[in-house]
Amino acid sequence: MTSRLDGPLKVTGQAKYGADNNFPGMAYGYVVLSTIAHGEIAAMDVTAANSAPGVIGVYSPFDPLELRRPSSPLFGETWVPLQDKEVTYYGQPIGFVVAETFEQARDAAMLIEVAYHQRPALTSLEDGLASAEDAPPVAREEPPSLEVLADGVESIEDALAASPVVVEATYTTATQNHAAMEPHSAVAVWDADGLTVYSGNQGANLQAAELAAALDVDPASVHSVNPFVGGAFGGKARTSAPAFLAAAAAKALDRPVKAALTREQVFSATAGRAATLQKILLGADTDGTLIALRHDSWCSTAADRSFVEPTSHGTSREWYATQNLAISQKMVPLNIPPTTFMRAPGEAPGSFALESAIDELAVRLNMDPIELRMRNNSTAPPGKDLQWSSKHLDECFRIGAERFGWANRSPQGHTDGDWLVGLGTATAMFPALRFPATVEVVLQADDTAVVSTSGADPGTGLLTVLSLVGAESLDISPEKITPRLGDSAFPPGGMSGGSTGTASAGTAIMIAAATAIDDLLALASSPGAPFDGMEVSYADGRVLAEGQSMTFGEVLRAVNRSSLSATGSSAPGEEMTKHSFSSFGAQFCEVRVHRWTREARVSRMLGVFDAGRIINDKAARSQIIGGMIWGVSAALHEGLEIEENGRLANGDFAGYLLPVNADIPDVGVHFVQYPDTLHNAVGARGLGEIGTVGMAAAVANAVYNATGIRVRNIPIVIEDLLD
Repeated sequence: MTSRLDGPLKVTGQAKYGADNNFPGMAYGYVVLSTIAHGEIAAMDVTAANSAPGVIGVYSPFDPLELRRPSSPLFGETWVPLQDKEVTYYGQPIGFVVAETFEQARDAAMLIEVAYHQRPALTSLEDGLASAEDAPPVAREEPPSLEVLADGVESIEDALAASPVVVEATYTTATQNHAAMEPHSAVAVWDADGLTVYSGNQGANLQAAELAAALDVDPASVHSVNPFVGGAFGGKARTSAPAFLAAAAAKALDRPVKAALTREQVFSATAGRAATLQKILLGADTDGTLIALRHDSWCSTAADRSFVEPTSHGTSREWYATQNLAISQKMVPLNIPPTTFMRAPGEAPGSFALESAIDELAVRLNMDPIELRMRNNSTAPPGKDLQWSSKHLDECFRIGAERFGWANRSPQGHTDGDWLVGLGTATAMFPALRFPATVEVVLQADDTAVVSTSGADPGTGLLTVLSLVGAESLDISPEKITPRLGDSAFPPGGMSGGSTGTASAGTAIMIAAATAIDDLLALASSPGAPFDGMEVSYADGRVLAEGQSMTFGEVLRAVNRSSLSATGSSAPGEEMTKHSFSSFGAQFCEVRVHRWTREARVSRMLGVFDAGRIINDKAARSQIIGGMIWGVSAALHEGLEIEENGRLANGDFAGYLLPVNADIPDVGVHFVQYPDTLHNAVGARGLGEIGTVGMAAAVANAVYNATGIRVRNIPIVIEDLLD
């Protein structure tokens, strides 16, 4: 197994994250946050702050830093702090204090007095349902409401009415925060060449573009550096408030500025996962064949309506074969912090509802939950004629059932002393996507090669993948590859998100390597070169012809070249019109609920996944294990509690519950490997997010099996399990 190349640096503390950068004359910024959820800033008295020790700048909507709102095809318009006096959520950045030390900036910020024209605030999803709006096009630009009906069926209601068995239930999921170990931060430095920003993000070239637009400067003059990212999961896809503010303040003050959110500030001054309410109706025949599926979803969104959590489109649109399908997605604008992508956006909360409902249907039919799922296995998304490029979900369930001992499961669970023990399962799916990516491959005269792209490795192991795929494509050992990521000076690698990194960058590497080899062979056989006029070939890092061979480094030295470079670009293409693409998996979980205290503990987990070719088994298992733990966390721990006035009641690591080692048992992971070369030349599909999908439902289904109590909200708490 290949260990991650960045592992030793991280575990020994040598990895240098954004806020670890320091420069002579550097100042420190502290972000000031609002203390109301809705209204307008009437006045900000900064007199005391300006006079405080060490303070060199205080900025507010009344004396703002010069910034504009950037816009991009990927993200749309990005909100930039301090540009107006409107407040739309509690904890919104409204000021910025810069001082000689962090402590001086923080203490001075506490001296600012803010007066508001306060307006009524709406902070509860349930209270806001009456004001719900149709979501804009979601899930790959599909309309918010979609209906697919069998011939002769007038409506989904008619299809449900004609179904012998109907299950109807409503499910809710809580607001979550990414809770990355590295708080959002930035260090900004201006010099004669322009701006350099050191900040953890999911795409250096994307951050550079946003900053250039916000600062109204030439994009070529902005350099974004992020070799290490301390967790992202979607929460660092867009440029953070500290990065905008530090960049603008450093320009205004003509000195480097560092800005970092405190842990408590991260919870409100960054975006998180939306809360959802989902209503599902399943109509089936007595043999379990799905006749009708209706999935209506509501999600919270910030007042600017900038993001939708596509729960119905991310699950019911594609997961099961059904004769009749109706889905809808509505959003509820609230005075809450922004929502955004979080690991498996749409699929994670959507799968809790759908897979819980499927389990409820299995109970009504007195049918094994795995048999019901396999009976309704889809060969293509309902209403589409594009079949899955490769799907081995049935094999995932068969292998998982055997390994997990599913045959010993009782519909009523079993007891072990004072513990009620139950088993649960769920399907996992996540779309197999690719983003545009460009990679440079450089062959060097010392027989090594450099593989570079601006994308990020936010803990996914992409840096190591560059080395492995680069070595394979150049037919040399991985030790001879130097992979480089996280710098906007490298070719644009797009965003490391959506479980796309390996498929996107890997395909581009193969193209760049093939071009480099072609150029090398042309050089080797050119006039005056070692293989002048010969028919040449390439293998094992060597140029071959007529019984002679030279390494590529020897060829380069022979023609007085220090290197040879080539770039390769890849993007989704014609294949998207021929097939549907997804990764698949089967989640298994054993839960123990104490008979008297009603404490719930996960005691065993197993995930079996079909994600195409696995490039690095060790890193792949780590990604899946992390995702499965996220699922347990959503099921039993995580949930932001928003008070009526918009304040986060548990916006810190003391009150926002996350699992620790004692909460997580050994986790089993198994891959069924079928390379999907219809999706990309590497044959790999994404797996960074699918590990999360379905696990919360598997936990809830196991809780039902153990206790007979059906919990339709997560996180599940002790009060939910009281008889």
